[in-house]
Amino acid sequence: MKKQFAVIGLGNFGFFLATALFQKGHEVLGIDINPKLVQEIRDRISRAVIADATDAQAMKELELAKMDAVVVSIGSVLNSSILATLNVKDLGAKKVVAKAVSEAHGRILRKIGADEIYFPEKDLALTAAQRLDNPNVLDYLPFMEGYSIVQLAPPSSFIGKTLIELDLINRFGIQVIAIKELIPENVVMIPTGRFVVKDSDILVLLGPEDALVGLQEKTAK
Repeated sequence: MKKQFAVIGLGNFGFFLATALFQKGHEVLGIDINPKLVQEIRDRISRAVIADATDAQAMKELELAKMDAVVVSIGSVLNSSILATLNVKDLGAKKVVAKAVSEAHGRILRKIGADEIYFPEKDLALTAAQRLDNPNVLDYLPFMEGYSIVQLAPPSSFIGKTLIELDLINRFGIQVIAIKELIPENVVMIPTGRFVVKDSDILVLLGPEDALVGLQEKTAK
């Protein structure tokens, strides 16, 4: 279903987010105070405008309350990020998502009403650390405090065994929430205990971070 999004701040994060949303078929409004950045993205999204997000009147004219979500991707200038988020929230945006560059920045954004906070650099660093630490970990996503979701290429000790035999939930407190079958391509959501793991499968796991680390260490041996 087509949605309407506004992305405020068209630096690297904002640029790639806005263009990706547009490629997925959504209407995307890009906003930045820098004319050069607006010009670069103008032909890649629905609409791009030059505007100062810290100016409440300028934001009011863009009718952001009609958007399904507004993303504030200004990160480097904290005052601008905070004021822009406050303006968007005051204008009645249905959902406000903001990029933060630090935990303190994120706490401020939450206190002024941001519905979701992204930490792109932190999340990317954690993903890179996971992959460097254990090459079997293909992807890493923070889920909630103390918990994560990872994609794991099954070690040889998993191959040919059912999920009941592996018993990850009782041994590690880890739930297999999905399995990506590569041959043929298919995704099995909430697989049953009878599922037999193949060497071409990717396991999507949810669990406490320390338990996931323990599983990775054990299977890496």
